[in-house]
Amino acid sequence: MTATRASDACFERERSRLIGLAYRITGSRTVAEDLVQEAWPRWNGADHDAIARPEAWLTTVVSRLALDHLRSAAHQREAYVGPWLPEPVAAEPDPAQQAELAESLTIGFLAVLERLGPTERVVFLLADVFGVPFDEIAAAVGKTPPACRQIAVRARARVRDGRPRFQPTDDQAWQVAVAFLTAAQVGDLDGLVSLLGEGALAISDGGADHHAARRPVVAARIPRFVANLAARLPTDAVIELRAINGEPGIVVRERGAITTAMAFTVADGQVERIWTIRNPDKLRALAIDA
Repeated sequence: MTATRASDACFERERSRLIGLAYRITGSRTVAEDLVQEAWPRWNGADHDAIARPEAWLTTVVSRLALDHLRSAAHQREAYVGPWLPEPVAAEPDPAQQAELAESLTIGFLAVLERLGPTERVVFLLADVFGVPFDEIAAAVGKTPPACRQIAVRARARVRDGRPRFQPTDDQAWQVAVAFLTAAQVGDLDGLVSLLGEGALAISDGGADHHAARRPVVAARIPRFVANLAARLPTDAVIELRAINGEPGIVVRERGAITTAMAFTVADGQVERIWTIRNPDKLRALAIDA
């Protein structure tokens, strides 16, 4: 194999992991793919003989690009109308994945990361999710290793209290989600109440132009809220069960186009969080994955 073909193969082996890293940093599958593609010419022009660990080199480059994107997008996030949720992706849970990597893909986890500043988010993900050594994290964010350790400590504290309870998705989680959806479709409010956790929340992201709750809906109001959503669906709407960010979910199609994605965080047999994305700009990755 020629040196060029070997370097191409190395990049392709890392592509999926790099997209996963960039997606967790930016919350956008579209942006993640663009950033990894942007890393390609940099890799292609590098002196590969001088790179001892290509995966570490590529992680540093993609992390820097993602950090720059977060910084440039900070004002847009601050001015966003209503709750900001990440772009949903059609991802099945992988039983072989470590729990930290599986949890970090969920919408709830990514939403909590919005509490962090750009550098905090990159440091936290690299250290706690991807297990990158602090000397390599320091190179990615332009800080010293001791400073990165302190940033990671602060980030863990800020994330800890906001994380929804996480349990790996299994058959029971799907059964609970399906039962909840069935109850919503028939307007069974008592059934919905029985399937909700005491501290359940429903959080919706419609952006500036699409109808969605502007604040989280608390447990007592969720049954009526969800039943009303189901009742307002057009009669020709198609509902498809689909894993969303590794958790049970659905997509709603109207006239062939995906208009809504919902994911359910289920713990101990009850629904703890309902994540609804209606912003069409965030549904494009789901349409591509279909």
